[in-house]
Amino acid sequence: MRPGEGTLGVAGLHELAGADRIARDLKVEIDSCDRVTQMAVVIGTDEAGYGPNLGPLLIAATAWRVPDPELDLFERLAAAVSDTPKSAAAVTIADSKELYKPQGGLARLEQGLLPALRMLGELPRCWDDIWSSLAPRSANHLNALPWHSQYMAAIPRSADADDIEHRASAFRETLRDADVQLLGIACRAVFPQEFNDLVDACGSKGELLSDATLQLVAEQLELAGDEPVLVQCDKHGGRNRYSPLLQRQFPEYLVEIVAEGRGQSIYRWGPASRRVEIRFTAKGERFLPAALASMACKYLRELAMEAFNDYWRQRISGLKPTAGYPVDAKRFRADIAATQQELKIDDRLLWRCR
Repeated sequence: MRPGEGTLGVAGLHELAGADRIARDLKVEIDSCDRVTQMAVVIGTDEAGYGPNLGPLLIAATAWRVPDPELDLFERLAAAVSDTPKSAAAVTIADSKELYKPQGGLARLEQGLLPALRMLGELPRCWDDIWSSLAPRSANHLNALPWHSQYMAAIPRSADADDIEHRASAFRETLRDADVQLLGIACRAVFPQEFNDLVDACGSKGELLSDATLQLVAEQLELAGDEPVLVQCDKHGGRNRYSPLLQRQFPEYLVEIVAEGRGQSIYRWGPASRRVEIRFTAKGERFLPAALASMACKYLRELAMEAFNDYWRQRISGLKPTAGYPVDAKRFRADIAATQQELKIDDRLLWRCR
């Protein structure tokens, strides 16, 4: 047998080994491409200030790029994120009602929300900055209200700025390791005069909430490109049927009703290559994207009420501040009535009709 016949020989072994390496490298590239094509976007929404008669209604949405839309992001990001308020985690993201108590200040909201804003390149240092970061279209409404137009305050209000940076660093590292990206945080602020006008036009504040939420969802969908999308919303009051609202907001596609019920209502629409599924779920804040939305809108709501109370307390000695909820709002309205008349401030600028 001549050398090399019936055996690979040394040269052949080298060639085979090289081919194996190329095959492995190619498989890694293919797997990586598969992982990219399988990415999805999840969007979470929530509101703050639906019940009060004073101050704005805030609606927020957050958008995330994830490897799988059904991932539990609290588990995926557990190295730095917790939904437990007293956790030692770098960032707490939870229902704002769990994080904010009037006597406790805004620190817990800031320790989660402000690091999240750092992921988007935002570094708000004052009142104007935070509104520009979260609700940039509110500028005209803010400037039209005497209690907001001249208000100045440093951000953060309660948390330590250096501490926020440390938390943001840990959050950034965890997002990178988990292959998760925060794409955006957006808020819509509906101040009393606009609130009253919209309620007059659509007939109820429930309809206003749903319409404004879906408009915000439509804007966030633009961040998704061609990726499939899952939207998680807290249920809007006792409403179980959202199909007409969705069809009106997204008329280019037929909205499919998947399920409608007290616990959850689910709908789908869009082309096969980029389906959108939206779920309206009771206690929707247990999903991380919706929980962060809850924190964003609650934070702006509290800042707005801080400015509102400051304005009136500067003009009325001994005035007790208000959170704006119905019973105490009536007391506050009576306490400021004489000064409001002297200042010629229209009632529709401050009092919400529903």
